[in-house]
Amino acid sequence: MQEKRKNVRLPIKLKLEVSNLFKQDGVKIENLDAEIEVFDISKAGIGFMSLSKLPVNYYFNATIEFENREVILSVVKILYVTPIGNAGYRYGCEFVGLPSMYDYIFEEYAQNL
Repeated sequence: MQEKRKNVRLPIKLKLEVSNLFKQDGVKIENLDAEIEVFDISKAGIGFMSLSKLPVNYYFNATIEFENREVILSVVKILYVTPIGNAGYRYGCEFVGLPSMYDYIFEEYAQNL
């Protein structure tokens, strides 16, 4: 199968917590404390798994710290969710408005894999 994505997905292991979700129309879901495990990252977004069911088309703030201590602060939009049996859910998300100044972080990370 031919890869159609614009950006290469890079494997990564991060554990984060989603506390609040929001939509552009002002709707909020607060105090979730949903643990997520990020398994890949690219310039476009992240893939993660969680036991919690989170709604599609909602956003959350993410602080992603790489092993070299570089940090990305971004808004992430949940694009899709797929149930994975008793193991929870798999999510695909995109970074919203991530400045290109962060591109070097992904390039350095890819070189050090």
